[in-house]
Amino acid sequence: MSDAKKLRTHPQYELLYHPSIPGRGEFIRLCFEATGVPYTDVANEKPSGYDTVQSICMNTSLTSADSNPPVFAPPALRVPGAGADGKALVIAQTPSILMYLSERLGLAPDDEAATYHVYQLAFTALDLNNEVHDTHHPLAVAKYYEDQKDAALVKATDVRENRLPKFFSYFERTLRFNEENGGGEGKYLVGGRLTFADLVVWQVIDGLYFSFPKEMEARKKEYGKLLDGFYESVKQEGGLKEYLKSERRLPYSQGVFRYYPELDRQ
Repeated sequence: MSDAKKLRTHPQYELLYHPSIPGRGEFIRLCFEATGVPYTDVANEKPSGYDTVQSICMNTSLTSADSNPPVFAPPALRVPGAGADGKALVIAQTPSILMYLSERLGLAPDDEAATYHVYQLAFTALDLNNEVHDTHHPLAVAKYYEDQKDAALVKATDVRENRLPKFFSYFERTLRFNEENGGGEGKYLVGGRLTFADLVVWQVIDGLYFSFPKEMEARKKEYGKLLDGFYESVKQEGGLKEYLKSERRLPYSQGVFRYYPELDRQ
């Protein structure tokens, strides 16, 4: 589909998320970037954009915007004209946004059973995403890392030694299953084309390479199909190659994925 046609057939999607970090908003960005569908990253692209994000997603009123129900926290997606009476629709929670976008952006299979398999994989990867976050905030999200370093070391060791192999084994077995039964060629988790499950799993792997570089290099020897073959092939999909080299791809810093050398494999 040409860029002009995409502009005609899609609303002007607005991503509402914190500025300057990939975070959980990155799973949504990747869907747009892979498919070339235009969107606005409000906090990063508009003057006072974060004020808009805060007013919609971080208030204590009974509505978020345009009579939509309250939002717990970013990320959220605002879709002009898609709500009641032609007002904007506001959708929160990463899984809900991904489910909404997947059919509209062509990132879900045509088959119902395969679609639920995509959900299963993506939401499992989001579970791992949360466990990685907890390696540096195991006791309390509101406390600084420096206030919980001892507990973080215990948590990170367990995640590296026990949880990563469990998740990696599952995703690699899925790749092999789809290679034999679904035409995935080792490049896709479900079916023979990109789905949002591939993007979610890829993003978690990429973040892990930042947070635990030594651990990931060692694990690559055990799970090469996932951590090398799949990881590298997804980068070539659609608009991702250009996006990953662009300034739109925000660097990891103090979001979900953080690098503390003491938490990595020693």
